[in-house]
Parts: sequence; structure tokens; C-alpha cells
Amino acid sequence: MRKLDFVSLQVRDLEASKSFYTEKLGFELSEMSNPQACVFKYNQGEASFAIRTPLEPLEDKDLGTGVALWFAVNENVDELKEKYIASGITTAGPILETPFGRAFHVKDIDGYKLTFLETK
Repeated sequence: MRKLDFVSLQVRDLEASKSFYTEKLGFELSEMSNPQACVFKYNQGEASFAIRTPLEPLEDKDLGTGVALWFAVNENVDELKEKYIASGITTAGPILETPFGRAFHVKDIDGYKLTFLETK
């Protein structure tokens, strides 16, 4: 296996997506951000990824179809899911028992699926 170094998602509205990731999910904005992209740190900087302005027109496209990002968390997924629900995030189903551990999904405002995996 090769190590994936970085992921960048194209979003329809950079400011709205930035607010979703920082205010609702609690991701920390990196100092590497710029006017075309927001770079985030998550889980004490163990994961990083970006959202960015479109590289090509996005009209009439389903952005999140087929895309899922998995974030390992060092906390109880039951509590994390409840915290996200309390902040107004719609989850995409129940907590699952996966081969990798307990996990749940949320969708961002562009339909990208984010999976939070309990690593304890």
C-alpha cells in the first residue's frame, strides 16, 4: 500500500463549506489556507485535507457521489455523533460495526460522505 498524502474536495460555496467544517464538525483551519482553498487539520493534526474553489464548472454535477473520507478519532463515536446531531448535522445512518471498528457517517453540504471511525 502507498500512503495517501493529501485530499482536496471541490465545493460549490467555499465560505459555506468552511463554516460547516469549522463550526459544525470542529475541524481546525490550517495556516496554509488561501483565497481559493481552506486547509484543515483534524484529530490533533493527524489528518489534513482541503476544500477548494472549483477547478472546472460544477453545475449539474453530484459532487459527493462515490466519495467517502474516513477519519480516525480518539473518542467515543456515540458521543461524537450526538454532539454532531446537537449542532444540526444530519447523519447518514446508525453507528456501524465495521471490520475496522465502530463508525458513523455524515454528509457535508456538497454530499461528500465523511466517516468517523473509533480507534480505541
